[in-house]
Amino acid sequence: MTTRVTEPRLTVDFDKLLTMAGADLGTTDWMEITQDRVNLFADATDDHQWIHTDPERAKEGPFGAPIAHGFLTLSLVIPFWGELFDVEGVTTKVNYGLDKVRFTSPVKVGSKVRMAATIAEVTEVKGGAQIKVNATIEIEGQERPAVVAEFLARFYK
Repeated sequence: MTTRVTEPRLTVDFDKLLTMAGADLGTTDWMEITQDRVNLFADATDDHQWIHTDPERAKEGPFGAPIAHGFLTLSLVIPFWGELFDVEGVTTKVNYGLDKVRFTSPVKVGSKVRMAATIAEVTEVKGGAQIKVNATIEIEGQERPAVVAEFLARFYK
């Protein structure tokens, strides 16, 4: 499995962050979902359901192929986020949580996914700022996305 090391497409300072509500951050590069990645996630989460980890049986299953775990697809928000955006001039950056998540379409092994993101809200909090990001993980060649989520991040000065 290849590790994606990339500089964020947009880096802003903290003061600029406070003005970014509504900013469209664009999309990431495509990432292929491999069986190796799915198997590693299954090992990490102890979720070895056959629709994810048994390619031969999964061919006969409801999706016609093995699929990525929904939470695997959701976890890609982290590397995708790092590809799109960063904030300088802060001491701490944390994932604060999720307000809404929907797994709207399965991701078959071999598919490529990417994330589109918009900063929906910026709120000042004690010592920093919180942002709400509307994130959509798209599947190449499909109209319906894999994941639609609102995630929260905090940046402390």
